[in-house]
Amino acid sequence: MSLYENIGGQPTIEKVVDAFHKSVMADSSLKGYFAKTDMAKQRAHQIAFFSQIFDGPKQYGGRPMDKTHTGMKLNDQHFDAVSKHLGAAMASAGVSAENSSAAMAKVSGLKASILNK
Repeated sequence: MSLYENIGGQPTIEKVVDAFHKSVMADSSLKGYFAKTDMAKQRAHQIAFFSQIFDGPKQYGGRPMDKTHTGMKLNDQHFDAVSKHLGAAMASAGVSAENSSAAMAKVSGLKASILNK
């Protein structure tokens, strides 16, 4: 089975993204980056993105990570905060530690693109 299937597929990814958004928007170091973001559209993009990078359906139609984050002046602390929130969201959605670790490894592989380094 794929990581996507092991995580619980679309229903679990949706729970993860909802919990993730809630905690990111409560984080004063991150919420400003989303001040002008249509969060319903962002939700759909992130569900499709996470599904794809976790070896699920290839439905993400957004820009590459380096283009999406260009000019945002993100640093390691931002990436670490987002990772912390995502890991906690996975735990709250019932994703096992093993699958969460595998998913976070895939996200970590995007760090250079996200931070434009």
